[in-house]
Amino acid sequence: MSVRVRGVYATALTALLEDVVQASPPIRERFDADFPVEPADATVETTGDRQGVCVAGDEECVAAVTDRLRGAGRDTLAWPAALPCGAVYAGEITETLGGGAVVDVGDGEGYLPYSKTARHVEEGDCLRVQVREPSPPWTSGRPVLDTTLRVHGALVGLVRGGTASATGPELADLVPTDPPEGWAPDWGRASEDASLDALDAALDRTGERARALDAAFEGAPPPAEGAPRRYYDGDATRWVWFGRESRFALDEHRRGVVETMAGHHRVKAATEGASAAVDFVEAVCEAASEWTGPCDFPFDAAARQFGPREGETVTIAHGKPDGRCLSLGRAEVTARDPDGSVTVRRDISGGGTYDALGVQRRDGDEAITKLEEGRWWYPTVYRGADGTKRGTYVNVCTPVEVFPDEVRYVDLHVDVVRTPDGTVRRVDDDELDAAVDAGNVPDDLAAKAREVAGALENAL
Repeated sequence: MSVRVRGVYATALTALLEDVVQASPPIRERFDADFPVEPADATVETTGDRQGVCVAGDEECVAAVTDRLRGAGRDTLAWPAALPCGAVYAGEITETLGGGAVVDVGDGEGYLPYSKTARHVEEGDCLRVQVREPSPPWTSGRPVLDTTLRVHGALVGLVRGGTASATGPELADLVPTDPPEGWAPDWGRASEDASLDALDAALDRTGERARALDAAFEGAPPPAEGAPRRYYDGDATRWVWFGRESRFALDEHRRGVVETMAGHHRVKAATEGASAAVDFVEAVCEAASEWTGPCDFPFDAAARQFGPREGETVTIAHGKPDGRCLSLGRAEVTARDPDGSVTVRRDISGGGTYDALGVQRRDGDEAITKLEEGRWWYPTVYRGADGTKRGTYVNVCTPVEVFPDEVRYVDLHVDVVRTPDGTVRRVDDDELDAAVDAGNVPDDLAAKAREVAGALENAL
């Protein structure tokens, strides 16, 4: 099985995976090796927010690659895409926005830019759409849809009802395989370096997928009669999210190939500016190669340069083991220590009770949370307007990452609380058990969560 890898994790994942093809020039240079230019069974691409990767392609290969990536660290988590890459649906427009329309396709909602459809659309219209850009479950964005049907491939794709691309490899005219009727080839950049046999194999493979897509419409109702429904499954698509511990493990894989500072992937996951800074430091500073472990991670320097700083605000991004990410709101940074911790404050509105504490929320209450980079838990102390402590809630989670604009982690359900009368209780073990049974939390990660919860229960 062959894999094409792109993005900020490319060097580490090329070292971790086998049978990488279509490697980029920097990867070929770093590994000092020639990589085959042939069709890939799966692609691995970094997500737009650099938190993880999307793995898409052949089901068997995607499953194998996902399993390998999950082995990078115990806080690597993976989920199937609700709307897979390349899937085709009959969908109904439920809302029109300034630049596009929201489309209900049954498996979820997608976003159809007006530029991706040749017709005027309104609420209630039904039409056939294809998933062009899937969206990670931990973001609020919707997958991007298109009304033009395509079969993607790095060497050659096919466009239904389109015309052949004006440019292509020199060997394009010699490829013996013809595209299916009604489909036009769209040659990719990598095709310039491919052999005739590789180009022929790529066109044959995309042709098979195009014929399968055509067959999916045979006997199927038109969108106006069948929406919402899925016509065609598209590629197997999995999302893989890397936690802090996993990012440092990927540093080790990269370090075996090229000079890599401690926290390379941790910093690159923050902002574009921080990512560029890492490249600069590693290029000009010989000492960077001596920073090799989590303890060497220059948190204070990164925070001073990129944030967060005292007086600024950050979002607390509360990840869930099923892939969702909930915002606990923005909080003011009241203190930041060089050791990697920040203290944040949030105002609490009245109404309801605090989870597991059984204490009423009142107007004027505040939440003081201390978040320490790399720690498997964090405490929140709730206080009343008069300063009275109203309880403490300690979240057990994957190692905390304090980025310039947000704090990220994945909540592991089991938590420890201390009520105003001093009673300490451990809660939500059953929710962690259910997440393990659902396959959302690996056994070793669950064991760590229970260990941390036990230590906190004893300490409080």
